[in-house]
Amino acid sequence: MELNTGHASPAEPARQSKGTSRILMYSHDTYGLGHIRRSRAIANALVAAHSHASVLIISGSSLAGSFNFAPGIDFVHVPGIAKSESGSYASANLRLDVAEVTAIREALIRQTAESFRPDIFIADKEPAGFRGELVPSLKLMGNMGTRRIIGVRDVLDSPEIIRSEWHDKGAIRVMTDHYDDVLVYGTEQFYRPLDGIPMPAEMRSRIVYTGYLRRSVPGGSSGVRYPRSTKGPFILVTTGGGADGAGLIDWVISAYEADPQIPLPSVITFGPFLSNAQRAQFLERIDRLPKVDAIVFDPKIERLMNRASAVVAMGGYNTFCEILSFDKPALLMPRSRPRQEQLIRATRASALGLVQMLLDPIEQGEPTRDPMVMAQALTALRDQPAPSLVSPPGLLEGLPSIADYVAPHIAGREPTDSVASIGLGG
Repeated sequence: MELNTGHASPAEPARQSKGTSRILMYSHDTYGLGHIRRSRAIANALVAAHSHASVLIISGSSLAGSFNFAPGIDFVHVPGIAKSESGSYASANLRLDVAEVTAIREALIRQTAESFRPDIFIADKEPAGFRGELVPSLKLMGNMGTRRIIGVRDVLDSPEIIRSEWHDKGAIRVMTDHYDDVLVYGTEQFYRPLDGIPMPAEMRSRIVYTGYLRRSVPGGSSGVRYPRSTKGPFILVTTGGGADGAGLIDWVISAYEADPQIPLPSVITFGPFLSNAQRAQFLERIDRLPKVDAIVFDPKIERLMNRASAVVAMGGYNTFCEILSFDKPALLMPRSRPRQEQLIRATRASALGLVQMLLDPIEQGEPTRDPMVMAQALTALRDQPAPSLVSPPGLLEGLPSIADYVAPHIAGREPTDSVASIGLGG
């Protein structure tokens, strides 16, 4: 007599509880907050659109639990990996080398996929995962009948760098062999991030541009005490996680030190990864400036951005989505190292009239940043038009488009007209 354990073998289709659908998401999170924030937006939209869906997010972010997630979403936390500005990697917390940590992450990811048995799998940005850690799970889920989707942001890096990097990591082969769909979280008119990657025509035909991910103001209190200046018009200065934002913060503070007549005050959010030493130095200078305030970190920064009159930022994907969503005049100072992603996005957005851009003089080889250049740019924000005046139609339809796109694979129905209207691009 054969014992029935109640578990399907890996080669069998996933068996789900009646009336439920399961979506597994992967966010490798080796730098900053971008990946987990993007995954959060998508997960919240999926459970809102599909009331029977459960979303499980695999994440290495130590701050994943700080954000606002809807019912129906949970996490599996894997050991974190830290990425330096030079591009090298190390264990974020464990006293183990990166190879050992990667092996642990790979095993946890595979165990999660085998136990959860998802209908849909969505990976963020890295087809093979960090150092190939996803490949065993991708093969397993393929045998289960899971629909495997790779989602990438509007800009990855320069075409030459992405082509070389993905070739060296085997990511192109993994994407071709182990994924059913490729979603680009942007518009084809803005930028085509995969043009530099050689791939079969059949795979290129699977690329779908969803539009950008619209953000909304989260409910409930943020738990952060906002400065008094937020009760009137103000400029929000945000650097995301903050690990690479010291240059922008320093330039803004120096502008107010040089020109007390800048019309709007600024509220600076340092980000959780700005070093304590840099934060202390900035606070000492801010204490002497009547028009500058600061907070450390706001997990519901959408609330603060919605209040702001204008935004100064570096140009990461999530901040760009928020600028468009809340229709704020914005000044971007993109970094160009270790990736050119922010520079490409800011340059394109500036050319389209969506934002203004300032390049960091120090990154351009200059010895200093002129405070008056930033002061003039901050002053100009008061009269800068909102992005909506030049935004093309459908720019912010990413979240409903993604929810509709996956619908046939979790609910057995055809895509709605909004998906059909996205079109295929290559």
